[in-house]
Amino acid sequence: MEETTLHSERIFDGRVFKLDLLDVRLPDGNQVRREIIRHPGAVAIVAFDRAGDVLLVRQFRSAAGKVLLEIPAGTLNPGEAPLVCAERELQEETGYRPGKLDALGGIYTAPGYTTEFIYLFQASDLSASRLEHDDDEFIEVERRPLAEALALIESGEIADAKSVAGLMRVARRLGV
Repeated sequence: MEETTLHSERIFDGRVFKLDLLDVRLPDGNQVRREIIRHPGAVAIVAFDRAGDVLLVRQFRSAAGKVLLEIPAGTLNPGEAPLVCAERELQEETGYRPGKLDALGGIYTAPGYTTEFIYLFQASDLSASRLEHDDDEFIEVERRPLAEALALIESGEIADAKSVAGLMRVARRLGV
């Protein structure tokens, strides 16, 4: 079932990702071209405040063309451990540092065309500790009970894969 790469060409090398064209041999011997987005990976965090509410972030997403409600997340820096990235991104996006971070596994966002893997975390024991936002981020933080966040998945207001996966994994873990 595996494919053999015959040739690879980098056609774009951007700040966030790289784009490669691959010529591959299929298991039946036929050859096809694949377009692969090389992404460094990311983290996403389901963070609970002291009242037990989930911290969500609202921000405009150019690719979606609208404002989305999501769990905090961010891209790994080169050589950065996912746990370190999760702590940094939570601080940057919400102004809170986690006292406890538990790994929830992870997800491939779209394995048909990208290498992006998002490490999921649950954060608790939060303390105020703001880091500066990235220059290109404009974020509003919202707090919602977990049951309400799950209802927002059902209504379609929360629709991005990392948020759905993270919230569902936490809900299952907590028996909700």
